[in-house]
Parts: sequence; structure tokens; C-alpha cells
Amino acid sequence: MKSVFYLLDTAPYYLLDTAPYGSEKAFGALNAAAVSLNRMHVTLGLYGDGVYLVAAGQDSRKLGVPNLSDILYSYGELRVLVHEPSLFERGLFEETLIETLELVDEEDFLEAMESSDCVLVF
Repeated sequence: MKSVFYLLDTAPYYLLDTAPYGSEKAFGALNAAAVSLNRMHVTLGLYGDGVYLVAAGQDSRKLGVPNLSDILYSYGELRVLVHEPSLFERGLFEETLIETLELVDEEDFLEAMESSDCVLVF
């Protein structure tokens, strides 16, 4: 079985809006990861502004889009790695985060990427 590492980084150099709800990237990465689950080991890596995705209590109803943290919960077998330095940089480390994730430092995050057969960047 091959493995894949989906890297979600919605940093400003990709988008004008830094929030995961400002584009289709986060939703696309979650869907791509979900359809890959039956065929390979899938890891979703959240880096840069992508870490906003794990803030608990998201309410996307006014935006008219699915709640992305609910999607993460619905795929419990999906491994979600969150880059801790990105959380610190954005002041989210003390915030309530969703439960189905692994906080990793820079070294472990890079090691997970390097050990994957393929890395797809969104």
C-alpha cells in the first residue's frame, strides 16, 4: 500500500484571503484525502494558515459552505498532523482545537512528509 501526504497550506502567497474558508483549497484537500483512504495510508498535514482548520467551534452557516472541522471528524481514520510552530505564530496554541489531530514540531512534520511516497500541495 502506498502512502500519500496532503499538505494544506493556505498561506497568503496562494490566496488573498488567509482563512481556509476563503477558497476551495481546504474543502478540496479534505475530499481528496477522503477518497484516498480506502487505497492508501493518508495523512493530512496542516501548515501555515491551514492550521486555522482545526479551531473548534467553527460556524460556517453564514458562508453557506460545509463546516470543515465536521468533515475532519467524519473521517476518523484520517491522520491529521498539525504544524505546532504555525499554531504559535497565529496565536492558536491556547485555543480549543478539534480532537482528532496530532501536534508535531517542525522536524516530525518534515519527517512525515519525507517518508510519504507522494506529497500533494493544496
